Amino acid sequence: MSRFRVPLIPASEITPPEVWQSRRRWLGQAAALGVLAGAGPAALAARATGGDDLPELPGQPNGAFSVVDKPNAWREITGYNNFYEFGTDKEDPLRYAGRMVTEPWTVEVGGEVLKPRTFDIDQLRRLAPMEERVYRLRCVEAWSMVIPWVGYPLAEVLKQVQPTGNAKYITFETALQPDAMPGVKRGIIDWPYVEALRMDEAMHPLTLLVFGLYGKALPNQNGAPLRLAVPWKYGFKSAKSIVRIRCVEQQPRSSWMVAAPTEYGFYANVNPDVRHPRWSQATERRIGDHILAPRVKTRMFNGYGEQVASLYTGMDLARDF
Repeated sequence: MSRFRVPLIPASEITPPEVWQSRRRWLGQAAALGVLAGAGPAALAARATGGDDLPELPGQPNGAFSVVDKPNAWREITGYNNFYEFGTDKEDPLRYAGRMVTEPWTVEVGGEVLKPRTFDIDQLRRLAPMEERVYRLRCVEAWSMVIPWVGYPLAEVLKQVQPTGNAKYITFETALQPDAMPGVKRGIIDWPYVEALRMDEAMHPLTLLVFGLYGKALPNQNGAPLRLAVPWKYGFKSAKSIVRIRCVEQQPRSSWMVAAPTEYGFYANVNPDVRHPRWSQATERRIGDHILAPRVKTRMFNGYGEQVASLYTGMDLARDF
């Protein structure tokens, strides 16, 4: 019998909570630098900001890879998150992520590569020109947002390490800081969190290595200091706070596949025709809409089918979910 427990997601967590009207402000970077050393959760929350103290991180707008949908507000993007290292409530990342230390930060890139390398975060930020891309985010719990990410294609990093011909898949391991992450004390998954992509998915120009949003460095609760954005897949595929990347030959089992294999597959492509065992994926709730607003139809590949459908030619997407 598996020791992992999959949290039940009540409807109250799928629709946007009214508490957004009094959103606390966030100051994770200051906490990480010791400005709030010794402060408890209440003090951190009370002194949090709406991003005013985060470093500027502008990107050149890239309309070729951006959607025309209106982006969600900063308070929505930073205040309603899945980041189970901090808890299962959508506001837990906002409450607790300020404790996570994001400087110094290194990312080890290795496995089936010719030139394994460990980058520090400043090296990664300077590796390629930053772009601003407005992406849709669709979460497996049937809610969605539109987010103006800042970053550059993951392929830029992979080119530096030169994957070998044996590299068919790529894994992403995220940070594990038990003293700063109250959620890891719960046996939801086997920590640290691991996600994976097929190599052609990772090299696709839509797959973004993200360092910021709305022209600011990423807040901790959104995956600082760097994360993925893979917009045609459900949100859990976009690993946050990455510390290790490995190119591998065999298809790996990601954390949610191990925890709940009947609910979470390797590909996790947004597909309205494949229902989750506990709810339909045919429609979604747009975060920011009025609670009484009608749900909208989910689009295949989250609306990115023209760019990515060819990756899955000949596959049964109901079986390879």
